Amino acid sequence: MEKAFETVKPDKRLAAVCGLFCPACGLYIGTKEDPEKLKGIAERTQQPLEKVTCYGCRSDKRSFYCEHLCTMYKCAAEKGIDFCGACNEYPCESLKEFQAAMPHRIELWQAQERIKEAGYEQWYMEMLEHYSCPTCGTINSAYDMACWKCGATPGNAYVSKHKDEIIQQMAKKK
Repeated sequence: MEKAFETVKPDKRLAAVCGLFCPACGLYIGTKEDPEKLKGIAERTQQPLEKVTCYGCRSDKRSFYCEHLCTMYKCAAEKGIDFCGACNEYPCESLKEFQAAMPHRIELWQAQERIKEAGYEQWYMEMLEHYSCPTCGTINSAYDMACWKCGATPGNAYVSKHKDEIIQQMAKKK
C-alpha cells in the first residue's frame, strides 16, 4: 500500500532550524487541516486565531511563538546557517533550555545529527513516517495520543516511543 506522503517532496520551509518538524506541530496541523484544533489552541493560549496561524518555521506566516519568541531562527539567519547543528556553538544554552522545556522537543539532538548525517531532505522524509498514523497515514503531533483523524492509537511512532515522558512532562505544566 502506498502511503500518502510517499509522493511528497521535502519542503525546507517546514524544517525548523532547531530540528522540529513543522508538519507535526499542532499549530501547523490546525492551520492546514483542522480549524477546530487551531481554534482550541487560540483559546488555550488566549491569542487571536491570526496569531496562532502558522505555515512553518521558514514561511512568511509564522505563529506568535515562532515569530516573536523563537531565538533560533533569527540566530541561524544572522550566522548564515540552515540548522542549529551547523553552528560552532551547538548546542548553545538557548537551544538546551528550549529542548528541555516541552515534550515535543525530546528528539531535537537526534534530529540535528540526522540532518547533518543524511541531509534535511532524507530527515524530512523519515519524519513524515515517524509522525504518521500507522493506520491512516495522517500526520499527528507529539501530543496526539490517538490519531486526530481516525482515532487509532498511538497517533504516531513519536508518541509510541515517548508517551510516558510526554504525559509526565505535561502533568508538570498543569
